[in-house]
Amino acid sequence: MIAIDTNLLVYAHRAAAPEHRVARRAIERASAQGRWGFAVACVAEFWAIATHPSSAGRPSTPTEAAAYLEALAIGGAEVWEPGAGFGARLAQLAVDLDVAGPRVFDLQIALIAFERGATELWTAETRFVKLPGLRLHNPLARP
Repeated sequence: MIAIDTNLLVYAHRAAAPEHRVARRAIERASAQGRWGFAVACVAEFWAIATHPSSAGRPSTPTEAAAYLEALAIGGAEVWEPGAGFGARLAQLAVDLDVAGPRVFDLQIALIAFERGATELWTAETRFVKLPGLRLHNPLARP
């Protein structure tokens, strides 16, 4: 099962983004491969970026952001929430992997995805936290 990171959601949403077409095709490929989705943290992060007043181009309206997320759900995207005891597992894993600062947000996304059954996470972030058992893939990278 494939997990999608926030940056791909944003790029696929923003028609003016240089990465738009490639990100959109990546999400279409993930959808065609079966179960796919993203952590609920990605919903909040996507919303914060897409609707931010200083967004590149023009910010999306809340209605536009919601419609995009709804279209993803219609396309088969699952939105995964953390399970009971998640905070303790996240904190322990951050200690075990020596994760500090804002990288904990990546770890949160990866751990939720992994615990919901994802085997790979697609992201354009080159420094995304590596979680054992979850393969990272950059669908925007040129082969």
